[in-house]
Amino acid sequence: MADLAVIILTHNESIHLERALTHVKGIASEIFVVDSFSTDTTVDIANAFGATVLQNKFVNYAKQFNWALENAPITATWIMRLDADEIIEPDLAAEIAKELPSLSDDIVGINLRRKLVFLNRTIKYGGRGILVLLRIWRRGFGAIEDRWMDEHMVVHSGRTVTFAGGFSDHNLNNLTFFTDKHNKYATREAIDVLNQRLHFMPRPNSFSIETSSFQAAAKRLVKERIYNRIPFQLSSTAYFLYRYLLRLGFLDGKEGLIYHVLQGFWYRFLVGAKIEELEHSIAHLSNLDEIREKLQKVTGLTLVPVGQPTR
Repeated sequence: MADLAVIILTHNESIHLERALTHVKGIASEIFVVDSFSTDTTVDIANAFGATVLQNKFVNYAKQFNWALENAPITATWIMRLDADEIIEPDLAAEIAKELPSLSDDIVGINLRRKLVFLNRTIKYGGRGILVLLRIWRRGFGAIEDRWMDEHMVVHSGRTVTFAGGFSDHNLNNLTFFTDKHNKYATREAIDVLNQRLHFMPRPNSFSIETSSFQAAAKRLVKERIYNRIPFQLSSTAYFLYRYLLRLGFLDGKEGLIYHVLQGFWYRFLVGAKIEELEHSIAHLSNLDEIREKLQKVTGLTLVPVGQPTR
């Protein structure tokens, strides 16, 4: 067992939580399930596994996770961020248990190589085969970006390494759940893009290759500096063709076609359409507070004014 605390955020995750806990119980010295008042058996499952359960009202992922870091009684040297639908596979569990105690003091973060399973098929192409994400860090050296979408862990005062073991994202819910979730994600990402342009809320500026994984930082740079500046009708279409043809997404079969169309085209098109819709709703406003209040009313999201604490 490693000197490792695992934090899992949950809301009605009974379909996934037992699986996630089963795969980390042998390596984690502490497990914290931070629940946003589930109405299914999520909390019962967490208690049955001996996890420490905390409950807090959910605003967004970043705020909930930062709340967990501030309020969970963590004593372990290392902390892992794990989603309820993610799986730490046996080879990665063995690598964590073996390597974590021997890492030098200058290493403060560990990237994991996450693969995606969609409709029970591992997606290998389209640029989605392996995502390298910073998911383990020394206590006191890491935090999560305070963003509405695409939030990443960042570390400071040290360097990161990458473990090779298996780590997968395998959501068991159906396509209705997938499309509903991505519809909500699209609203949040649209708010993030508008905030990038208008600065009506605080924006994190600590994300870089040095503070997270190279892959994540490079993708963020391309998205914010290039992709978001192209008309969405063109960018979403070009992105899908890039993924499906140039990055060989068609080799993922019919499951890959469904995934790349929904996540690589429909979702990106929806984000762009929502940005345009929100821009139209605030076109007559110039005051940042008025813009924020209008967007908050239109989206139902709790947006934080510039100059106020973000959590």
